[in-house]
Amino acid sequence: MVRTQIQLTEKQAKRVKAVARRRNVSMATVIRECVDTGLGDAREERRRRWDRMASIVGAFSDREGARDVARRHDKYLEDAYR
Repeated sequence: MVRTQIQLTEKQAKRVKAVARRRNVSMATVIRECVDTGLGDAREERRRRWDRMASIVGAFSDREGARDVARRHDKYLEDAYR
């Protein structure tokens, strides 16, 4: 870690402190996470998570074996209400 000093406005300091308190972490942790987000590191991690989630789409089927529910949801809903 590199020790640094920054200046925040009163409003920023209150917001950082509130988030830190709510999450039970230090203000420094909140600030480091904000820097990562601003520099793109967090976006890359979210993209990796999104890719993992998207990879399971269509991998499961309902009880009757339909694997196209996402694409044809209106038809299945219409059939269910008949």
